[in-house]
Amino acid sequence: MARESVNKVVLAYSGGLDTSVILTWLQEEYDCEVVTFTADIGQGEEVEPARAKAEAAGIKEIYIEDLREEFVRDFVYPMFRANAIYEGEYLLGTSIARPLIAKRLVEIASETGADTISHGATGKGNDQVRFEINALALRPDIKIIAPWREWVLLSREKLMAYAAEHGVPVEQKRDGTKSPYSMDANLLHISYEGYDLEDPWVEPGSGMWRWTRDPVDAPNTPQEIELTYRAGDITAIDGKPMSPAEVLAELNRIGGEHGIGRADIVENRYVGMKSRGCYETPGGTIMLKAHRAMESLTLDREAAHLKDELMPRYATLIYNGYWFSPERMMLQAAIDESQRVVNGQVRLKLYKGNVLVVGRQSDSDSLFDESIATFEDDAGAYDQSDATGFIKLNALRLRVAGRRRGR
Repeated sequence: MARESVNKVVLAYSGGLDTSVILTWLQEEYDCEVVTFTADIGQGEEVEPARAKAEAAGIKEIYIEDLREEFVRDFVYPMFRANAIYEGEYLLGTSIARPLIAKRLVEIASETGADTISHGATGKGNDQVRFEINALALRPDIKIIAPWREWVLLSREKLMAYAAEHGVPVEQKRDGTKSPYSMDANLLHISYEGYDLEDPWVEPGSGMWRWTRDPVDAPNTPQEIELTYRAGDITAIDGKPMSPAEVLAELNRIGGEHGIGRADIVENRYVGMKSRGCYETPGGTIMLKAHRAMESLTLDREAAHLKDELMPRYATLIYNGYWFSPERMMLQAAIDESQRVVNGQVRLKLYKGNVLVVGRQSDSDSLFDESIATFEDDAGAYDQSDATGFIKLNALRLRVAGRRRGR
C-alpha cells in the first residue's frame, strides 16, 4: 500500500534506542521534517540529554517539557476521585499518562504546522491504541505513523544493526548494567514486562524492583501519616500544603520505604491477548486506600454504591484509551459532583507493605452520627421498633416465593 505524503512529523521522543532509530527512519523513509517532543512526567530520568541527541540528528524544532504538575492535577487526581482500578489490581499507571502525551503531540503539531504525529509503541500493545484514539479525538485530521506496524526492525538486534549502519548514536552499556525488562515509568508508577516475566509461573527476581523495598526488609516500626482532602483531592500531608505532583512524589517516597505498592498481574489487553506485568505504585496504593476511607465518612450510601458500579466502566475506558471520549467526560462530571463533600483528614499506618486506615474525620461533611450508631442508650435518636416493618416489607417477595415453593 502506498504511503501517504507527509510534510512534517511530531515524534514522541525519549532519546532511547527505539525512538532514536525512529527519528532517522522517519527522515529516510518519509523524507520529511521531524519535530521531537520529550515529556517529563516524573519518569525519574533526565530528559535534557534528549535535546543533545535530537540536535545531533539535525532536528531544528525540539520540545522538552515538564508536565509533572499537569499530569497529576488533570489526569491522576481525577482518576483517583473515581477509585479507578482495572480488573481489580491495576492502578492504570501507564494508561493514564498516554492521553496527556497524545494531547501535547497534537497541540505541538498545530503549533509547528505538522500534519502527522508518530510514536514508538509496538503493534502488540495497548499504547498504540491509547496514543492514537486520544490524538484522533482531539484532532480528527491528524495523520499517524506507527513504525512498529510498518518496518521490519522487529528485534533489538535489528534496531542496533540499523543504528550502526545509519550512524545513529546509541548508548552502549556494559553487560549487567541494563535491565532486561521493558519498563515504563512516570510519577504514578513503574512497570516491568518481558524477559522472564513472560512465564507467568516465574517469580520476579528481587533485583527487578526499583522503587520499593522488599516488605520483609521494610522498617520494623510503623509510620503514621495524615492526609488532608479537599473536594476529593489530597492537598496536604501531615498538615503541610503540597501541590498535586509534590503529594504524589512524597507518597511514592514514603510508600517505597515501607514496601507498599508492588503488584504482579496477568491482565487482558485491549488488543486481545493476555499479558503478564509487574508494577510498583506506592503513592497510588496509599491514595486509593485513603480516598475510600474519606468517602466512607462523607458520601451518601447510594452515591457511594453507584460510584462503585460505574468505576469498572470508567477504569476500562482509561485502560483502552478513551480519556477524551464523551462517555468518560460524562462519568467524570458525575464523579466530580460527588466529590464536593469529600473533605477532611485520613490517618494511615504504613507497615511492611500494608496501608492501614486508623482514623478519619470531617468537621463539615461527615455523615457519621455517633448518637445514632452507638450501641449505648441513644436517647431516642433511633427507634429500633421501626426495623420490624422495614424487615417485613423487604422480605415480602421472599415470603411470597417461599409459600409458592411450599405449595
